[in-house]
Amino acid sequence: QVQLVESGGGLVQAGGSLRLSCVASGSILSINAMGWYRQAPGKQRDLVAHVTSTGSTNYADSVKGRFTISRDSAKNTVYLQMNSLEPEDTAVYYCNADVRYGAGWRSNFWGQGTQVTVSS
Repeated sequence: QVQLVESGGGLVQAGGSLRLSCVASGSILSINAMGWYRQAPGKQRDLVAHVTSTGSTNYADSVKGRFTISRDSAKNTVYLQMNSLEPEDTAVYYCNADVRYGAGWRSNFWGQGTQVTVSS
């Protein structure tokens, strides 16, 4: 199986920065796309940023220019650098990965989530 473990969340004042990390482990053969999603209370889970295996990225309009996604394929790790944080960024952030694993199966996996709280 495959596990995703996020870290780096916490409480920060508006205008501050945080860096989230997500490490994938298990019987991994290859990882295609990796991404970060977030879910605020009472709202749906939305895409924040996404990076493909070739390094192409895309971002939600609300975070463009403030957040940067990157990955270290050798470490099966994806990062989200979040700058100029706003109270509206408060949410649980989830890592997601499209993984080929085991005997060649392919599936989508989620981490357990990490809380990001931005105070005004």
